[in-house]
Amino acid sequence: MLENNIPEGELVVSHSFKNIMGSIRLTPFYTNKDTSCVLYNADSLNVMDSIPPNSIDMIFADPPYFLSNGGITCHAGKRVSVNKGDWDKSKGIEETHKFNMEWLKRCQNILTKDGTIWVSGTSHIIFSIGFAMQQLGFKILNDIAWYKINPPPNLSCRYFTHATETVIWSGKNKDSRHYFNYSLMKKMNKDKQMQSLWSITAPKAEEKIYGKHPTQKPIELLERIIWASTREHGIVLDPFTGSSTTGVAAYRIGRYFIGIDNNKEYLELSKKRLEFEQRHKHVVKEEIKKVEHKADTLIRA
Repeated sequence: MLENNIPEGELVVSHSFKNIMGSIRLTPFYTNKDTSCVLYNADSLNVMDSIPPNSIDMIFADPPYFLSNGGITCHAGKRVSVNKGDWDKSKGIEETHKFNMEWLKRCQNILTKDGTIWVSGTSHIIFSIGFAMQQLGFKILNDIAWYKINPPPNLSCRYFTHATETVIWSGKNKDSRHYFNYSLMKKMNKDKQMQSLWSITAPKAEEKIYGKHPTQKPIELLERIIWASTREHGIVLDPFTGSSTTGVAAYRIGRYFIGIDNNKEYLELSKKRLEFEQRHKHVVKEEIKKVEHKADTLIRA
């Protein structure tokens, strides 16, 4: 059976999670009723500076790609601007790499000794991320190629259609003994070793019922990541949480979550999504049962 770690009633807050919350000298933007998901409207570097070292089990980060350059892309069959806001405007490759070094350094500090980090990005940012990780001494475990089954077409017809995104998975350092739920990943893949090519559709319409984030990730991607690399009641952090798909996935499978973003509009969207999960906890349990059944069926097939 897959893990089904959503407990009945109120979730008992772990001692370590309480310690982390007590160390962050900021009023949370939002805390759910279970006190298992907390959002902060602040600069992620400042918040991470206040988190105790060696306290976070897993980090997922989808940092700015710095793509807002006046170009166009395709969305729902229409030409639209790629501009997402001032937070996504590039100040040059040197400044971008410096920024990546700074936030990754803080992530490395707050990870537990065997903790891991996942970072998602396109070619515009991911090479800087990988180089920064090497410079800081992370232990790169895998580079996942997320194949977007339904990518938007390339309007200029001068390039191959962009259909993949890279997710780098790394341990804290060379001495890390990372956790990997190998048996579960194998079971979810028809009892065969899961490869580093993941075919997952972009976020579905029901994942955007409260609004859209320009770089929102599918819930299936984050659920797989969290299932693969965390234990029951692990602590997950997202320093660029956006609409908090990471938080939704963490809540669904019984992990604690800390999300940080400097954009209130996105955090309002996060709050609505997390409150929906709280209200429909029984529906979430049924969904997990469906995943369990599907995995068992694939193995028997």
